[in-house]
Amino acid sequence: MQYRPLGRTNLKVSALCLGTMTWGEQNSQADAFAQIDRARDAGVNFIDTAEMYPVPPKAETYSRTESIIGNFFQQRGEREKWILASKIAGPGNGLSYLRDGRTRFTREHIDSALEGSLKRLQTDYIDLYQLHWPDRRTNFFGQLGYQHHVDDELTPFEDTLEALDRQVQAGKIRHIGLSNETPWGVSRFLQLAEARGWPRVVSIQNPYNLLNRTYEIGLAEMSLREQCGLLAYSPLAFGALTGKYLNGLKPEKGRLTLFTRFTRYSNPQAQKACARYVQLARDHGLDPAQMALAFVTRQPFVTSNIIGATNMDQLNRNLSSVNMGLTDSILQAIAEIHQSQPNPAP
Repeated sequence: MQYRPLGRTNLKVSALCLGTMTWGEQNSQADAFAQIDRARDAGVNFIDTAEMYPVPPKAETYSRTESIIGNFFQQRGEREKWILASKIAGPGNGLSYLRDGRTRFTREHIDSALEGSLKRLQTDYIDLYQLHWPDRRTNFFGQLGYQHHVDDELTPFEDTLEALDRQVQAGKIRHIGLSNETPWGVSRFLQLAEARGWPRVVSIQNPYNLLNRTYEIGLAEMSLREQCGLLAYSPLAFGALTGKYLNGLKPEKGRLTLFTRFTRYSNPQAQKACARYVQLARDHGLDPAQMALAFVTRQPFVTSNIIGATNMDQLNRNLSSVNMGLTDSILQAIAEIHQSQPNPAP
């Protein structure tokens, strides 16, 4: 396993991070425990969750994932072996049941969310606490173009950072990160941290995969110059890049089969590009999923690649991708596909 610095901190995280958003929905607690054990055996020391998990979010399953992780720590006593990341949910997105709709990034809401996560995770601190999506209307979750809303109400960045600073000083958070954020948002947080002496953003968790490389426009430079690397989520585009949904296939337990609300990677342009990437891997005797993961992990602006799995075979193949090298000819072929069909699923 490779290990990389988490921002400018003294923490070294594994190049692969164990994603957890299926735990409590598609996976049981027993499944989750087995995945944690297997990932740890492979050298993974980084685990990512969120207060709103599992996905898709529902009132009846809300917070199950954090509770499962907390049960693991309570039963195994292995908290110190893991760098633990979680997230506070932002406003909107139909989550009125979550903390009674208290989902702005104010001091009151941050304090409430953090206390809830700490209790469920059965820990005294979270290594990386992330803002799950912006506390403002901007382009994320598949919206490529930005539309300005002059009447938008957003929590002042100063209030959010000051509230997070209080929790860092209290020892309940070690470091902070952003998610689904834009270059403007990242730069604003960094500017305020430098000016006020507040916690500095150490990572950005955004989508990044062969079908969606929009992170390379603006944010990649931010990651490298400011040392706040990408924690890449959806590196397999919800499983589309494995090839299992091609030609109209609908595997019984596939995420896109079970939850038809997820259409980001199902448009005709994405399917066409996906078929080309899958065929490229097969032409070179590679597993399509491993090739797609290896491409993400090798990027210089990526700190860690968040892998998820619903069964042990998937997890083992995903873990093995960290050792896969991509030849110049494969990289050139990927570049040609991307040039002809850039970002079909932003």
